[in-house]
Amino acid sequence: MNNRKEVLIGFIVGLIANTFGTLLYILIFSDLGVSETFVAAMDQGHLGSLLALGAILNLVAFFGFLRIKREHRARGVMMATLLTALIILFYKVFW
Repeated sequence: MNNRKEVLIGFIVGLIANTFGTLLYILIFSDLGVSETFVAAMDQGHLGSLLALGAILNLVAFFGFLRIKREHRARGVMMATLLTALIILFYKVFW
């Protein structure tokens, strides 16, 4: 049960890191606001790229957890990254 809790913590950290990374990228590199950037990305077909750039922060969380010997949390971050990849795939194929 404790391992599941650790994986869940890692998964939540991965989702937060991805969200924070996407927002950070928008705030640094976009002249538009957050909602306008998402609308523009959807209109131009770049939403998947925007989410993928946000997932770069998952690397920091993943290797940070490995460095402090929290392998189950790192596994949760990897699961969050794979979920992001599946969402991007779904968006590219069906939208």
